[in-house]
Amino acid sequence: MRTGAPRDITPLLTYGYQVKIGEYISRGWELLQPKLGIFIGYVAVIVGINLVLGFIPFIGSIVSSVISPVLNAGLFIVAYKHLLGEPVEFGDFFKGFEKFAVFFMAALVSGLFTLLGFLCLIVPGIYLVTAYSFAQLFIIDQDLEFWPAMEMSRQLVTKNFFPMFGFSLLLGLINLGGLLLCGFGLLLTIPLTYCAMTVAYMDIMNQGANPINSTF
Repeated sequence: MRTGAPRDITPLLTYGYQVKIGEYISRGWELLQPKLGIFIGYVAVIVGINLVLGFIPFIGSIVSSVISPVLNAGLFIVAYKHLLGEPVEFGDFFKGFEKFAVFFMAALVSGLFTLLGFLCLIVPGIYLVTAYSFAQLFIIDQDLEFWPAMEMSRQLVTKNFFPMFGFSLLLGLINLGGLLLCGFGLLLTIPLTYCAMTVAYMDIMNQGANPINSTF
């Protein structure tokens, strides 16, 4: 994870950016393929951990809720490192625990806001669940605390909300397809989702760095 100064998203908020849905999916698949084995293995580990915790009354569900955001962040961490061309290994999936409190608080606060949004006639919840989709990547890429990461994600996604919502909806449908394949398809579609989201984040951020040539 980076430790440098946060990149300025002002150009993106001023001039906007393109959302290349089909390209993000295809390039996410290209990113996933060389490391498909470790991604599938890690998703299987997450499922196994949650199954074991499910057999522990009450405490198990609490532990699962606490560690799940960090375990999920591991998928972004490895996708991010791999996209940058850095060597990755299975242990990198667990590096989210180095910033445990930040990932946990981002998930907790965004989850509470989203729940309140869904209770307020659903539409605000749909907005927030989409708006916070890049929060973990801002933490990973720019070493932000949870609130600045959430706000930067919200501002960035809001600038081009409907294409971003369409992208998120398509990823959701892909995972639904994985679920319908007796659940086993999720071993593939979940890593694809995280890889595609990472590709999207990096492409959009690079559009801000070079508005004239937005190809990442």
